[in-house]
Amino acid sequence: MKEIRVGLVGCGFMGKSHSNAYLNVAKFFPLKANPVMSVICDLVKSRAKECQVNWGWKKSETNYKRMLRSGKIDLVDISTPNINHKEIALMAAENGIHVASEKPLAMNSNEAREMVAAVKKAKVKNMTFFNYRRVPAIALAKQLINEGKIGRIFHIRAVYLQDWIIDPKFPLVWRLKKELAGSGAHGDLNAHIIDLARYLVGDFKEVVGMDKVFIKKRPLVAEEGSLAARGKKGKGDVTVDDAVLFLARFKGGAIGSFEATRFANGRRNYNRIEINGSKGSIVFNLERMNELEYYSSAESQHVQGFRTILCTESVHPYLNAWWPPGHIIGWEHTFIHEIYDLLEGIAKNRKVYPDFEDGLKCQQVLDAVVKSAEEKSWINVDEM
Repeated sequence: MKEIRVGLVGCGFMGKSHSNAYLNVAKFFPLKANPVMSVICDLVKSRAKECQVNWGWKKSETNYKRMLRSGKIDLVDISTPNINHKEIALMAAENGIHVASEKPLAMNSNEAREMVAAVKKAKVKNMTFFNYRRVPAIALAKQLINEGKIGRIFHIRAVYLQDWIIDPKFPLVWRLKKELAGSGAHGDLNAHIIDLARYLVGDFKEVVGMDKVFIKKRPLVAEEGSLAARGKKGKGDVTVDDAVLFLARFKGGAIGSFEATRFANGRRNYNRIEINGSKGSIVFNLERMNELEYYSSAESQHVQGFRTILCTESVHPYLNAWWPPGHIIGWEHTFIHEIYDLLEGIAKNRKVYPDFEDGLKCQQVLDAVVKSAEEKSWINVDEM
């Protein structure tokens, strides 16, 4: 069997999620190419070494440039803060290495275009990690839409709500600094629901939005890890949004509303979308990720109503690799599904989705909303 030597950059929250996927994907899915967990890379040597030992990587490294120039990597996985995505991707492409990057793809649309051009020129496989496309219920929603089950789409309503920085004593982590993250809840959370909207409804035409920073100064960071941190004396400026809301018009005629916030008290990871069509509707809530709500107006009136489909049957996308019907899967499985699709794309020399083009199109929507909030007007997405 062909082997794909993987180098992963970043040992944080996403690095662990991806490490788990590489470690377990071959145990459940029949692969044409087996991932070899060759190198785990992080700027902090102790963190890289710990990740190597805990997740089964063969080697740890602190210099990703050295890793990419070694000639011993076939695929690089970028799980770093957003500011590093472009540089790593461009260098990987220059060295003929397949590349997959966490979202948002870049700090802005211009960076994303550079990344798209680089992977096209190098003819390497590329993926943007929008893992929620790999939720079986979302894949089923896509199937129902493609089959015409809900008819012409009129509306999409999408929210992504969290509350993890609502405490003003929470420190100024990298996700709250524009120079490292690019944006706040917008790029972190809206990026996900923008991609889901593109996947399920189609391309955006124009947007109008607003943003808000609720807590403008926070304690400096003494120690940071995943989504937790410890503060110290002194404060710094929050330079990204805490919440962003926007309206959208789609090229296909649908309209939509979107909201991302880290200040929704009580909402830990509430990603919910509702799509209404001429023949029916679908509803998905990540906190009940094994379920899809479906309404059909074709049913007899006396039995009409939303039904809840438990997406754990072997006929549902990806589920034939997992447990018997009714035995639910979890958030971490979405990463296993996307790593499976990525590895299969490399092995079979076929395009992988969502690719860097998808990442760019998402970034254009993100940038258009930011510009709209600044100018207080509708912005054409294609102009970004």
